[in-house]
Amino acid sequence: MNLNVYPLVPMQLAHSLNHDKDDPYLAKERNPCHWCRFQQWESNKMFPVSIVNKETNDTIDNNFVFIEKNIIREGVELADEEFQAGCECASSYNCMKGGCYCLEDVDISGKMENLSINAYHVVGRRKGCLRGEMLRSRMPIYECNKQCNCPEDCPNKVVSRGRQIPLQIFRTVTRGLRSTEDIKKGQFVGSYVGELITAEEANRRRAQSTKSQKKDVYLFALDKFTDPNSSDERLRGEPYEIDGEYFAGPTRFINHSCEPNLRIFAVVRDLANKPFHDLCFFALKEIPRFTELTFDYAGGVRGEEKGIDRMQEGMTRCLCGSKNCRNWLW
Repeated sequence: MNLNVYPLVPMQLAHSLNHDKDDPYLAKERNPCHWCRFQQWESNKMFPVSIVNKETNDTIDNNFVFIEKNIIREGVELADEEFQAGCECASSYNCMKGGCYCLEDVDISGKMENLSINAYHVVGRRKGCLRGEMLRSRMPIYECNKQCNCPEDCPNKVVSRGRQIPLQIFRTVTRGLRSTEDIKKGQFVGSYVGELITAEEANRRRAQSTKSQKKDVYLFALDKFTDPNSSDERLRGEPYEIDGEYFAGPTRFINHSCEPNLRIFAVVRDLANKPFHDLCFFALKEIPRFTELTFDYAGGVRGEEKGIDRMQEGMTRCLCGSKNCRNWLW
């Protein structure tokens, strides 16, 4: 990182240069330090996360905690390990076909027999990127997992292998996220993580927030498979939610745009835990390095489709500035 272009405030620079030194003063500061937390992440060794402020010395509040995985809160019960299972595929080739256990819930209607039904390209420059038909859809993605018999380099373990690009949180009007490397169309960018909570707890937190709509910016309902007729009772009621306000990963800083360059997909890596599927960002187009990453908070639903034709009390105005801006978020 060029410190002349993106200067760090003194405390940030001290941590950056003296992280491993046995200094009692730094030790006091190390626990809440965001840079120190990044250093503990395995993914940070090859694909680092950085924070830069070009014009100000303001920093991310130390009350906010960066995490890599969801924190399971009270009332959320994952399936017992005995119910978690993976495929028995002898080779990764089988993990692209209909016989793979992990792909048994994939909607194959309209697909020709013997064609690959997994979500990703498996060869060439786009290897590991979402196929075009998947990227244009809002279909869920099904992946293999650590319980599977297939090898670690299975082409159906993209999210499972983790983030493969460096990310940088930078100062915009608020804060934004970008990558210091080019991102390919269909490439996995990262997952939205936070506190995994019940619907009741999510509603309680909304009620406690001074502006419930502001709270909704950080709350994501895991409602992709919600079905009142589901055989899984966890899918019949209100969905669980992820709250990324105080505990989250770098993707928490992705801003809204009515013309986004990312889309969020539901990714299932364990059929026994469908109610707790991952929320993952993939690139909708080729994204040059240092371009701000954005996604559509409203999921692409235009105002007229929601019956919104004028300002109503309590609504949130959209300020994305894109050519086709809808004017309102919700």
